[in-house]
Amino acid sequence: MTAEPMVKLTGGRNTGKFVSMRWRDVGARGRAPWLAAVMVLLAGCSAAATHAPARPSASSASAVMSPSQTSPLPSDTVPPVLTRVPKPAPSALPVDPGAGRLPQTQTLPTTKTVAFRSLVHDLWLAVTTGKAKYALPAFFPEAAYKQVKAIPYPDSDWQYRLWYDFTLDVAAVHPLLGKNAKLVKVIVPDEYAAWIPPGACYNSIGYWHMPGSRVVYRQNGQVRSFGIASMISWRGDWYVIHFGAVLRSGSYGEVDDPTEGEGYPGPPGSC
Repeated sequence: MTAEPMVKLTGGRNTGKFVSMRWRDVGARGRAPWLAAVMVLLAGCSAAATHAPARPSASSASAVMSPSQTSPLPSDTVPPVLTRVPKPAPSALPVDPGAGRLPQTQTLPTTKTVAFRSLVHDLWLAVTTGKAKYALPAFFPEAAYKQVKAIPYPDSDWQYRLWYDFTLDVAAVHPLLGKNAKLVKVIVPDEYAAWIPPGACYNSIGYWHMPGSRVVYRQNGQVRSFGIASMISWRGDWYVIHFGAVLRSGSYGEVDDPTEGEGYPGPPGSC
């Protein structure tokens, strides 16, 4: 009996297995054993080529990425840049915009209005930063001053005397306040409010006058204060008109009665 050859296939799903083949299975009856073996090997290689998956080309292989890889950004994509959001710049609050152009009223101002809280905010912002411009909404309006004063060139008097003196006084108060100064309250002695009629103090229109209010603050655990020399009214709202002093003998800033504790409001009088 003719022995059945054992052939090892080297390709396809049967890689590494020995398969028993009979001569009649491959149509090689009567041929030499070595020729039959070669034919079997050729048949195995052909089957392996038919069933083996195609290897990706160089171009397709570059598009296949492992899960751990990150897809590159397109060339026209700008990567996001992390930026620090700047702290908002301080700003003044409006007291009563445009009111200075309107006619005066005899309404007595109070400290329980949004306008007065804005005045306090603006004045405190000015003295803590040393920049008087923040308190401009809290300062008596130039348009109203032109209506009040029966003097030549009231606009120049407002700009070169009143507002200029106020800027000097803000610069004088600022060094008294450290970075940790905290506003506590503003004391307004309502009992000292007085109506100044037309004709007094070179005025053509009357207004309410408030002397000696106190700005109370806390610094390093210590309560301190300074005064507001004079406030006057326009249409039911208070405005600062003299900060450090009503009268002065030179172009220098003054601080009205800086002291430890809340101090003492007043005295009444003046205009």
